[in-house]
Amino acid sequence: MRKALFLLGILDDSDLDWMLQVGAKRDVPAGTILIQEGRSIADIYVIIDGLFAVRTSRTASTDVARLRSGEIVGEMSFVDTRPPSASVVSLEPSLVLAIPRASLEAKLAGDVAFASRFYRSLAVFLSDRLRSTVGRLGYGGPGPAAPDDAGASDDEEMDPATLDALSIAGARFDFLQRKLRSL
Repeated sequence: MRKALFLLGILDDSDLDWMLQVGAKRDVPAGTILIQEGRSIADIYVIIDGLFAVRTSRTASTDVARLRSGEIVGEMSFVDTRPPSASVVSLEPSLVLAIPRASLEAKLAGDVAFASRFYRSLAVFLSDRLRSTVGRLGYGGPGPAAPDDAGASDDEEMDPATLDALSIAGARFDFLQRKLRSL
């Protein structure tokens, strides 16, 4: 599932307004390295449109992942303050919302309610990512599972509260896309 949906499903409308105020729309030409492995980053990015590849020096000939609209990039380095463990490269002309790390840190320090929502959203999508990875590796079951886009296997269902939050998040992401495309 797209990470931005977790974020936008937990944050509120005023948080989205803040992101739009402090964030910068960036057009990213194909072939641009958005994040360089081993180099600290100054921004967290929300992919609005486009396609990116995740690559590491160990897997240079193979993409670790492909990222599309609705993904968030740079969140792990934001949380643990270590340099990125992979590079993120645009594969086609793309559009991102760049949220400055310094502004985000100040907002988190000065707004406890926002901090609670923001860190909860990070915890939820990192938990989803781990569940998905564990499912693909086949831990805890008879064999490898093939999780769907939501990160759950076919026999798992999402709880109604999560489904409601995702519906709201989808509307917020559509608003974010329309707003940035019009700038």
